[in-house]
Amino acid sequence: MKKHFGLLGAILICAAGVAAGCGSSSSNSSGGSSSSSSSGGASGSVQSGGTVTPTEAQNAKGNVTWCIGKDTTGAFNQVVSLYNQSHPGVHVKLLELPTSADQQRTQLTQRLQAKSSECDVLGMDVIWTAEFASQGWLKDVTPAIQARQTEFIPSTLNTAKINGKYWAVPFNTNAGLLYYNAKKISQAPTTWQQVLQMAKSDGGFGFQGQAYEGLTVDFLEMLYSAGGSVLSSDGKSATIDSSQAQQVLSFLQQGMKDKAIPQANLTYMEEESRNAFQDGRVSILRNWPYVYSLAKAAKVPFKVEPLPTWQGGKPASVLGGYNLGISTYSKNPGGALSFINFATGPAAQKKFFIKSSLPAVLTQTYKDPAVVKSQPFAPQLLTAVQNGVPRPVSPVYPQISEAIYKNVYSALSNGTAPSTALKNAQSQINSALKTF
Repeated sequence: MKKHFGLLGAILICAAGVAAGCGSSSSNSSGGSSSSSSSGGASGSVQSGGTVTPTEAQNAKGNVTWCIGKDTTGAFNQVVSLYNQSHPGVHVKLLELPTSADQQRTQLTQRLQAKSSECDVLGMDVIWTAEFASQGWLKDVTPAIQARQTEFIPSTLNTAKINGKYWAVPFNTNAGLLYYNAKKISQAPTTWQQVLQMAKSDGGFGFQGQAYEGLTVDFLEMLYSAGGSVLSSDGKSATIDSSQAQQVLSFLQQGMKDKAIPQANLTYMEEESRNAFQDGRVSILRNWPYVYSLAKAAKVPFKVEPLPTWQGGKPASVLGGYNLGISTYSKNPGGALSFINFATGPAAQKKFFIKSSLPAVLTQTYKDPAVVKSQPFAPQLLTAVQNGVPRPVSPVYPQISEAIYKNVYSALSNGTAPSTALKNAQSQINSALKTF
């Protein structure tokens, strides 16, 4: 994303997690569930790099290096300084990776493949967690999560849960919101069906319709709300060729035909759709929290709500964000966990939310008066995150996402029959699953 996003833009910049929450298929990302919209974690093959316990963190000493995307606002350095001041026995150093999520992942995997001990704490886009765990690159932090489980928004924990164990600690999160022009739309739509009904007569609906990760996210938010899924509960086979998916894809196709969804959506990523909303080319927009401050600055008369539901379904927001994992090759896992507990604790989470606009993973942070004053949409965002589901927790997530967005795009741009598009996606996902 572009540098002029300002503080809330940091949510989408890959250092903190991008579009669709954060992802590495492009510089944007998305979410989903490994089995259904209510799925908790996933199943799959994981190689343990050992377990780190709270006791090790309490007795920690020595040096720790935190490797994560570029510190665009200075908040990461501030928290490192605060930790070092309050924990004289441990010294943490920040090693900044590039802004691009793809480049971050490349640099981390190069170190891990070489069994380098340089990075103790790994800042990972949530979609990398399953891959890193399956490669045996992460320590099991289940005891540390269990000791603090009630502090976290439950949905954020599912991004790090595989086979009933936790392989990372949630660091920041993200969830889509629905923006609408208050001069054109008098009341917020509560279902996706109402969204297109209103958009057809009152200015159009904007979303991320280009063939990339963002389209995967937008499609999955409707699919999960409708009760559909991407993978079986064991994560070994695709389930996307379903009646629910056909309903959603047919619904979007009809929206294009009815002009409720402008044709230009097929060229939109996050910024293009935001500009369309701010310029009045669409009256309803699905996008990320970073839009809030920019639309306010542009003096758009808007309101914001959590995403609507599929008619008769349950709320579902696809989660983005970053997790913090401990490298299998760390020489100081106890010190790494001590720092992670601090960085995901109340004081640090408040600082990250206010200074860098990184949505917190702790429920109490959203109720802090200083946070609500700084981020007025915090109550709506908390609801969205609580309704959140992780993207398919799979080592082959990039291939899964590509199969989804390419075939959904084909249906919307070329008129490919939903049954054909979903059959193709199902086949491609199954082929990807067999490679790992």
